[in-house]
Amino acid sequence: MFNKKVTGAIAALLLGTATSAYAEAEYTLVISSWVPPTHNINAQMLPNLIEMIEEATDGRVTGEVRLGLAPPPAQMDLVLDGAVDIAYIFHGYQPGRYTGYKLVELPGLDVTAEAASVAYWNMFQEYIAPLDEHRGAKVIGLHTHGPGQLHTSGMVETLSDVQGLKLRMPGGVATDVGAALEATGIQVPAPKVYETLASNAADGVMMTIDSRQGFRLTEVAPHYYEMPGGFFRGSFAYVMNEDTFADLPEDLQQALETEVFGEPLSRMSGEVWDGGDAFSITLTEDTEGNTITRASDADVEAFDAIIESVTNSVIEEVAAKGIDAEAALASFRAELGVE
Repeated sequence: MFNKKVTGAIAALLLGTATSAYAEAEYTLVISSWVPPTHNINAQMLPNLIEMIEEATDGRVTGEVRLGLAPPPAQMDLVLDGAVDIAYIFHGYQPGRYTGYKLVELPGLDVTAEAASVAYWNMFQEYIAPLDEHRGAKVIGLHTHGPGQLHTSGMVETLSDVQGLKLRMPGGVATDVGAALEATGIQVPAPKVYETLASNAADGVMMTIDSRQGFRLTEVAPHYYEMPGGFFRGSFAYVMNEDTFADLPEDLQQALETEVFGEPLSRMSGEVWDGGDAFSITLTEDTEGNTITRASDADVEAFDAIIESVTNSVIEEVAAKGIDAEAALASFRAELGVE
């Protein structure tokens, strides 16, 4: 499944065209993306979203992806300003603007991105939505990536080797974990990671597994260190301009709400990410000069103490916003079958 649609999807995206199989559409939703054209978000997730929209509306609504309209932290503002209809945002790029998402970024959950994304959507509806952190926009999907791991230019053999390294952190829980490991954090958006590593401005990155392919980390961070369940999980949202949605006929709104938005979109996104992670592990194994080091039992035990400390800190931070953070996290973990 992983590579079947890549070539055609990328060609369509580079041309700024919809991937519609229908002859005509009454409405075209402009979708903003900030990752490279070859990244799985552009190669599969957004084309899949458009396909889901078309199927749900019998082709009356389609989508068109635009690349590079604004840097990653500005994606929400594109939607709020009406410059695009839908955007894909990473919460960690805007510390302070979003907080509730950090509950799903906590490490220690060795589950698929698909399962975590569905549980995330359900937890959001019950606990996080009242924070209204996406005010002015309609949240139509949420997902986490798979376990975020460590990718470095020099080999990391034990957890203690991380101390003192200059690491790119994506924000959110990853930054909290990096600080606990006594690494020096650098924050640059994902599209700048390759040049940051290539210029030796950082020793490595805490990033998703699929970034080994999507952001070409096999070239600039050949050494991969894996902790069971990851060091963190990143949180993403699909947000839609409220006026755009309100302007659609009621029957189309209902079709999208029932067949696309919410759990279906969240599940699909997690499933695609799982496939990308698996592909990148194989790519790493097959790429000369790349290595894979898996955490020893001693490192796992040492990291458990960090998980406990970071978890307590995040619960306190989110609870301060006025929601029952402990109950929210318990609900999320219960759905995943994790204590």
